[in-house]
Amino acid sequence: MKTKICPRCKGNGFFKVKESVNNQVDKVVQCPMCNSKGEVHDKEFDEYFNTHPLLKSLHSQNGF
Repeated sequence: MKTKICPRCKGNGFFKVKESVNNQVDKVVQCPMCNSKGEVHDKEFDEYFNTHPLLKSLHSQNGF
């Protein structure tokens, strides 16, 4: 099965989020989309873009 770089963590397996609205400290978390592997299967990649309307148009324009 083909894989692609995870669009959420951009292949890193981790990303930063703010701890809270009141505490604007960056917190490193594992990517739940790819289970911190950095890659997703084609089906997961397509599902990600299908659930985000603004990204879906970019996805189809770039021929992914």
